[in-house]
Amino acid sequence: MSRRDGALDLLKWSALLAMVLDHLRYVGFSVDWLYVPGRLAFPWFCLAMAANLARTGASASSWRYLGWLLLFSAVSEIPYRFFFPEPATLNVLPTLALGLLVARSWQTPTLEARCLAVGALLLAALFSSRLMFGFFGVLLPLAMLLVFRRPWYFALLPGVVCLAANQWRVLYGAAWLGDAVAIGGLLACLFAPWLGLVLLRQAGRIHPPAMRRWAYALYPAHFLILLAVRQIAA
Repeated sequence: MSRRDGALDLLKWSALLAMVLDHLRYVGFSVDWLYVPGRLAFPWFCLAMAANLARTGASASSWRYLGWLLLFSAVSEIPYRFFFPEPATLNVLPTLALGLLVARSWQTPTLEARCLAVGALLLAALFSSRLMFGFFGVLLPLAMLLVFRRPWYFALLPGVVCLAANQWRVLYGAAWLGDAVAIGGLLACLFAPWLGLVLLRQAGRIHPPAMRRWAYALYPAHFLILLAVRQIAA
């Protein structure tokens, strides 16, 4: 994994860029087509999580990872609600935190880990409507971990899970009617895990700036920056 560190950072930067592009649709510009690259963000963040777990295993670092996710899920909720005045769900970090508990339990066959995973799955099932990407979004990091070192065609499994996590009736209905953006979004969900795995396996010689703990602050910060842009453009 050491030679893939640069590729992993590139994956994280790419996921962040895809997320920002997706949220640009809410700034006031007529850029609905950005919905398609925006579908890459969440599965790539899940793949980055799986890559970290595959590298470090169920070590103490995964607990620190969970702590940072929980901290910034709370910090991010206020700017998230400023940017989306009436959001249907919480911000994405609680989904990732629950997904981390589930994926980590797969690596740790202990009673404590399995109980935490069951608790995370129960929360995901009970509050699926309040979680961004719902119950299947919580399962996606585990699906990524299961195929991480397998041949590329196994990436279709997390692709299907990603599709299930994006099961908005409007999206499927629009795709059925032939809407190009909706069809592109569905294809992006299906093939995002495969594209991410290709990047991790082929871009090892690229060394972008390392994403360290300070990068957690980029999530709430980007909401505030885009909110300022929206106010200026209004």
